[in-house]
Amino acid sequence: MHFYRPLRPFAAITFDLDDTLYDNRPVIKQTEQQSVAFLQNYHPGLSHFQSEDFHRLRQELREQDPEIYHDVTQWRWRAVHLALSRQGVCDVEASRGADAAMQNFALWRSRIDIPQATHKTLQVLGQRYPLVAITNGNADPAQCGLGEYFQFVLRSGPDGRAKPYGDMYQLAAEKLEIAPENILHVGDDLTTDVAGALRSGLQACWINDRQRSLMQASDSRLLPHIEISQLASLTALL
Repeated sequence: MHFYRPLRPFAAITFDLDDTLYDNRPVIKQTEQQSVAFLQNYHPGLSHFQSEDFHRLRQELREQDPEIYHDVTQWRWRAVHLALSRQGVCDVEASRGADAAMQNFALWRSRIDIPQATHKTLQVLGQRYPLVAITNGNADPAQCGLGEYFQFVLRSGPDGRAKPYGDMYQLAAEKLEIAPENILHVGDDLTTDVAGALRSGLQACWINDRQRSLMQASDSRLLPHIEISQLASLTALL
């Protein structure tokens, strides 16, 4: 554990989800594969559809609507809708297909392998502090066994612009009725989590579980209050 700024007493902890509480890479890889397979089987015109095609559609949508990235679920839905529309599917049927594709996506997206250490750490911290999840992604804590630990979950899109914008950080403080400076945010991303939290008035803890050098990281803008290499280290702050 490394301290870069004086850590003031805090009354609540907010957490990023992906790659902070679990390794997000395996589930994303499998979910993408299953999502592509679903579309290939859903419509004959998409039988050769690939991940690259999906990413091109997403990029096209973002060029048309630069703010779409704030809601990754809606962004994905619209990409599927566009893929089906270009096969001559009417708007109603394309919407139905996009809904079905998102249900399939949610099923696979929730198959996350949560480390036992994460459960233990959240359980211990939750006995002392209210815990909140703040995510730019679309993982569902309730579906992957983490829901019981959080007072509430904030998602970019429905709950404001994506981190590092301060919308969700400020909303968390309002809902908790705790001043931002009395909240500790924990996350793995130096931009969305550390810089975003600090600029919103929160204290920040950086989880560096991949041995990155803070002094050499290209995306380091502001120093966190503390750096840890594993989530369980947070219990030492009790």
